[in-house]
Amino acid sequence: MKEDPALAEPRPSLRHLARQSNRQEWRNELQELVRGASGGFLFGIPLLYTMEVWWIGSYTEPPLMLAILIGTYGVIFLIDRTEGFRKHKGRSWLETAAESTEALAIGLACSFVILVLLRQITGETPLDEALGKLILEGAPFGLGVSLARSLLSGDRLSNGDDDSQASDGKSDAIMKIGKVRINYHETLADLSATLIGAIMIAFNIAPTDEVPMLVSAASPPWLIAIIFASLLISYGVVFAAGFTNQPKRYAQPGIFQRPGTETVVSYIVALLASALMLWFFHRLSFSDPWSLWLRNMIVLGLPATIGGAAGRLAI
Repeated sequence: MKEDPALAEPRPSLRHLARQSNRQEWRNELQELVRGASGGFLFGIPLLYTMEVWWIGSYTEPPLMLAILIGTYGVIFLIDRTEGFRKHKGRSWLETAAESTEALAIGLACSFVILVLLRQITGETPLDEALGKLILEGAPFGLGVSLARSLLSGDRLSNGDDDSQASDGKSDAIMKIGKVRINYHETLADLSATLIGAIMIAFNIAPTDEVPMLVSAASPPWLIAIIFASLLISYGVVFAAGFTNQPKRYAQPGIFQRPGTETVVSYIVALLASALMLWFFHRLSFSDPWSLWLRNMIVLGLPATIGGAAGRLAI
């Protein structure tokens, strides 16, 4: 009697299945945290380049800090009752309270990282001043975390008809090289969206006095840290957070459509947009040394890069 080949195949053990399930849960948890943080950066980064908020935070009294925290938490709680940054079918009030606490904590953590990068919180900053800046700046970050999935996640979008429409009217923009199909239309669309998004953010920040103040406080190691943070946030927003059309971004056949390459190229575009805005508003001139241009471009490039990532999400 011959043994059935299907029965002879090894079956995964319960322990192996449990490990796979745990890994998947951790991956989902990580993506949800990245989604929340990305939403915080998208919503909160413009306010971080406002010196009035730094000054107000410097002398905010503890009772007002507590009131701001409670008010922010209340708004986040109301948002999380309907959406939140996690996928869910239905939750109790206690679970909503826990998620709201996590959203506020993520917002404060993201705000703290950027304030440290911009040297607005240092080891010499008094505790009450650091807390005031952190709480005031963290409020929009927390709101961005809670709004991330409801406004930017691709969960609600249907992908059924997208593939059939993706190639309509674009055949003339595609060149086949061996087995690789390069779509120049998609590349041009991404570069344009990045440039528009970066200019929209840089246009509002470049004419202010915040950029020179931040440049004066940033040493070369901190400028390098700002570059890495800009690249990391841009990659997280577009390729790791699970926002709108993320699977399609991995599959796009443009010239720079690999995640790492696209992130670097988009950052360069954001730097060029920053330089253009700094020159447009007479913050820099061609007689200034290249090192001054570079420092200003890097500092302004952080919010411009996030604006460019938001622009790419919109197409």
